[in-house]
Order: sequence, then C-alpha cells, then structure tokens
Amino acid sequence: MLRSLRLARILVTALRFGLDEVAFSSLKSPWLQRVLRLATVGRNLSAPRAVRLRLALEDLGPIFVKFGQALSTRRDLLPGDIASELAKLQDRVPPFDSAVAVREIERGLGRSIDDIFQSFEREPVASASIAQVHLGVLRADPARGTVPREVAVKVLRPGMRAAIEKDLGLLEAGATLIEKLWHDGRRLRARAVVAEFDKILHDELDLMREAANASQLRRNFANSRLLRVPEMYWDHCSASVLVMERMYGLPVSQVEQLRSAGIDIKQLSANAVEVFFTQALRDGFFHADMHPGNIYVGVEGEDFGRWIALDFGIVGTLADSDKNYLAQNFLAFFRRDYKRVAELHVESGWVPAATRVDELESAIRAVCEPIFDRPLKDISFSQVLLRLFETSRRFNVEVQPQLVLLQKTLFNIEGLGRQLDPDLDIWKTARPFLERWMETQMGFKGLEERLRYEAAQWSQLLPQLPRLVHQALTDTSRQEAILREVRQLRMETARRNRLVLVGVTCFLALVLMIAWVFFGMPLPGRDS
Repeated sequence: MLRSLRLARILVTALRFGLDEVAFSSLKSPWLQRVLRLATVGRNLSAPRAVRLRLALEDLGPIFVKFGQALSTRRDLLPGDIASELAKLQDRVPPFDSAVAVREIERGLGRSIDDIFQSFEREPVASASIAQVHLGVLRADPARGTVPREVAVKVLRPGMRAAIEKDLGLLEAGATLIEKLWHDGRRLRARAVVAEFDKILHDELDLMREAANASQLRRNFANSRLLRVPEMYWDHCSASVLVMERMYGLPVSQVEQLRSAGIDIKQLSANAVEVFFTQALRDGFFHADMHPGNIYVGVEGEDFGRWIALDFGIVGTLADSDKNYLAQNFLAFFRRDYKRVAELHVESGWVPAATRVDELESAIRAVCEPIFDRPLKDISFSQVLLRLFETSRRFNVEVQPQLVLLQKTLFNIEGLGRQLDPDLDIWKTARPFLERWMETQMGFKGLEERLRYEAAQWSQLLPQLPRLVHQALTDTSRQEAILREVRQLRMETARRNRLVLVGVTCFLALVLMIAWVFFGMPLPGRDS
C-alpha cells in the first residue's frame, strides 16, 4: 500500500512539473503531441524545462537528488541548460530551518550550542540532499591545551531514514520486476545493485561512519601534495552531527576563477587521475561521491593547487582480488592488449567460462580502438557506453555489484575532466601510474612485501608440523583428532601456497629474461 502511494506521488509530481513534456517533447508523432497538449491543461509550465526538472527532483527527495547530482557532471550526455540547472543540486538544495538545525546539533552532541562554539553561523553555507553545513568556531579547551578552531558543522536532515526507506522499497520492487520480466535482468543483477545502493545510503545516514571514512582517507594521504582531507574533531561528532576542520578553496566547477588564481588546470587534471587510481588501486579505499559540490581546490598557502575532498558519506572499497584484476584490465586496455582483457574477463568469472576469447577480444577491440589517442572532447561517451552495453549483453557479462561505486566514481571523474581540461588524454596520463603500481605489486618488491606480511603467520604454523607428525606416528588413538588438526592447518596454509607459486614463477621469469639478454634474443611480443 505504501509503495503504491509513493509511486502515485512520483507520477503526480512528474505531471505537476511537466516532466512528461521534457521527456517526450522531441518526439515527432502528431497524435502524441496532441495528447501532450491535452495533458498540459490546468498546469503552469511557464518555468524553463531545466528548472522544472530540478524542482521535481528536489520535491521527490534524497535518492532523486543524488540521481540529479550524478547527471549534472555529464555535460556531454545532457543539454547544457539541464546540466547547469542540475548542478545546483550539488550544494544548493533548499535548506531546512536553522532553528531545527540548532536543535538537532544540541541533541546530537548533548550540549548547548553556546557551550560548544565560540561563534556559530545559523545560516547554512551549503545544503544537500542528506544534510546541511554551518560554519563556526570551537571554544578553546585550556585543560587540553587547544585554541579556538574554525570548523564546519554538518547536521543530518530530520526524517531522512523514513524517506529513504520508501524509495528503496520502490527500487527493490522495480529491480525484482526487471529480473523477472526482462531477459537481461538476471545478467544485470538489478536486485544485487539495489542492495548495494541500500547499504551505501544507510551508511551515509551515520555521520560517525563518515568521520571514520574521512580519517582513513586523511591517513592514506598524510604525506601527499595531491589531496587534502580535513581533520575530524571526534569529541564533537555523533551519528547525526559531524564537526571537522574548515577548508578554504574554490569549487572545482569555477574553472575561470581557478585560472585567475594561478592554478595550472592541466596539471590539476592530471593530478585528479593519479589521485583516483591511488585511492582505488593502492589503497582499495576511495571517495565515491566526487561531484563538484564535494571537491574544492586550494588557492593559497600550503594547499595551493591541491585537491580538497569534502563529504565522505559514500566511499568504496575493493578486495585485493578486485584490485588485481582491475589493474591488469586497465593496463591491458592502455596497451591495447585486447586479448589479455578478454582473458581476464574469463578468469575473473565476469563472463561464462565457455566464452570464446577470440570473439570477446574482437568485440572489445571494436569498442575501444576508436577512442584511443583522442582527447576527452573528441570522445562521445554516450556512444561508447551504448556499444559497451551491447557487447556485455552479447557475451552475458554479469554486473559486479562491488564495482558499481567504482563505475559511478569513474563517471564523475570523467565529467570533471571534461570541465577542467577537454584536451586531457586520460589514457596517456594514467598509464605511467598503472605501470609503476603493477611493478610494486607483481614485481620482486611486491613479493618481498607479501613475504614479510606472511612471515608472522608462517612462524606460528611451521613449528607445529614436527609435533603433529610425531603424534601421528606414535599415538594411533589420537589419529582422528590429529587429522582434524592437520586439515585445519592445511586450510589455513592453502592460500599461502599460491605465494610460493608466485615466487617460483617470478624466479623462472627472471632466469628466462637473463638468458634472453645473454644470448641477445628479443623478448616475446617485442619487435626484433
């Protein structure tokens, strides 16, 4: 019943703001045009279409606002007027009442505003779908030797959880229908994707989790000149309120102002590519909400030319196996080794095991070859996405829910790149970083690091082997117990056996390379 009411409200809102006209106005059918004219009777559609679309998304709630935020970064996929208007959803959603904000802050921190802050600005400086931000100055704490500190205070909108639950219920119902009624539904794994989205949104409603995300990202980039992450003030954080160091800079969308401030836009764009791959592949932990409202650039002091990250409610994580396959995929793409890309898709289980590698290789080549050695401004990503979708459907490529956030982040990064430097060649920019990363992971340096990591585990397991062997030979009454212990030991050491194989493989590769060099023979795959 509740889902039916919510669906009815969505349809009514779409009609009230004339979204039917926005969606179908380009159609040439005369009878459909007549139907649309009749549907507009009694409605005020004088506002521009882009404004009506933004207002409708704001009216429908946080999930729809986030959808608009993601679309706003893609000016190559949207008309200019709609992209510009949707950009207002990044940090200019209508705020909720300041008195309510103060009440929520006091309730979340258990103290009055005046006890915590030396000064507090009641007018929010930014307002988004989930929360809004106020500026203030923390009081000094002589007992701890702290001085007054400028801060940003983030407070959740009241009633967010109930609003999100309604829309998630609709998404889940829609995903179930997609999987049952559409022949591509199972491959797209719509319910798994919605479940991942559900987890992400509920995590975003816990500001203590967001503070922890920021703290982890700050630690990962502690000595970096590329990315700045604000400090979290833990004594003033709760599930509904977050207090962090105030950051100064310009929104990344203000490109002309950045140029006037002396920022090297081309270098800034290249740094963005490195920051993304560092987060995803080195750390397996990345900021996954990188729309322009959450990304600033420092224009003075030690932060000059440095990226400044804000809003850490959505982060992504990657397992070592995902990082490894992704890195190899990216590197194979940049080297145009389409056969290796196809092989990796089969090895990872992303396509059925019976897939013919040569056919998948040919399909991937047809999609990717036209976009290499071309700047972003000359690539039609809408066409690329369409061809990729057709290819994935042909070869039954399964959507990987754990990679949905990474795909969303790539979507945002590419959109930022278009705004900053349309001449950016993302392939040439990323390739050196990927090659360095692969060397540290797959070369001898990576082997040395993994051996050090595993040494502590081996030091506990190896001394047990003589005792177990002796007991097995002398005490037949305990054979069953010993066998169970041996099986447990074997399970614990099974994954470590792979490390030995990697070491042997690397050693043999080194021997072969030395032999090739010694006899003056070219390496396989290289020109003579």
